[in-house]
Amino acid sequence: MQVSVVVCTYAPERYDDFVEAVESVLEQTYDSLEVVLVVDGTEEVYEQVQSDFGALENVVTHCNDENRGVSASRTTGAELASGDVVAFIDDDAIAEPNWAAELVAVYESTDALAVGGRMVGEWLAGRPWFLPEEFYWLVGVTYPGFAEDGAEVRNTFESNISFRRDVFLELGGFDPDLGPTADEYSHSEGAEIGARLRATYGRGVVYTADAVVRHKVFEHRIQFSWLCKRAFEQGQSKRAMERRDAASAGEEYGYLRMLFTQHVPRRIRQLLQSPSSAAVVQFLMMFVFTLIVGVGYVHSAAMAFRGE
Repeated sequence: MQVSVVVCTYAPERYDDFVEAVESVLEQTYDSLEVVLVVDGTEEVYEQVQSDFGALENVVTHCNDENRGVSASRTTGAELASGDVVAFIDDDAIAEPNWAAELVAVYESTDALAVGGRMVGEWLAGRPWFLPEEFYWLVGVTYPGFAEDGAEVRNTFESNISFRRDVFLELGGFDPDLGPTADEYSHSEGAEIGARLRATYGRGVVYTADAVVRHKVFEHRIQFSWLCKRAFEQGQSKRAMERRDAASAGEEYGYLRMLFTQHVPRRIRQLLQSPSSAAVVQFLMMFVFTLIVGVGYVHSAAMAFRGE
């Protein structure tokens, strides 16, 4: 089974991180691997990619004529790929050496149509002491209790997800209207294609905790103001996703149920057993971030109602 890994990039200032991401893919323990590098319309970056990787036998390179956003770029990469499976990793992430092998192991042992793995934090400026782990998803890190190993979920993070290539192309790839572009930072492209996967095939993405990708959490991503902005954007995205697929609301309500029936009681027990100022702040921040996500959701709903 051949795996094609698609890595997209755009900004020159992220090039060093992009190189580290690509090298982590090239160093995979799994041998039958192709790497597809897509530059989203930045010619100077593409020239550097060609210089650094263009001569490698198992590497395909491409540059979009203009900036089309990461979702369109990922789909272009899948169209250029030749593997049985197409996997995605972002340019600010690092794959563990056995990442591809763990994804393939699930495909070979099951009839999975899509497989996703676990994101762990590469905390470049340290972990923010006030951020509860239940909200690590704000910085692209898989939160505790996300799913049982082997369970089918709607989606995993786009930086650690894979599909049988024919299935991905049959679905039409990622929705180009969702996901980051040069002008806008939107979300939910992974959730949206996961919803389409379920609607079309009645199947979800199989989660495997053993396929690990480390996500770089830069210093600006642990600032309180940035996290609040991200929470608000996530609320907006969840409302947009619900408008596209009403069934997806169940995923979000499921998270809320788990948060308030499992994590909140666990936090209370921990506070009673070993109280600390950090633990108190993290407990309170669970409600703060939940509220901000809710405000983003309501704001998006109100804008839609007004036709804006």
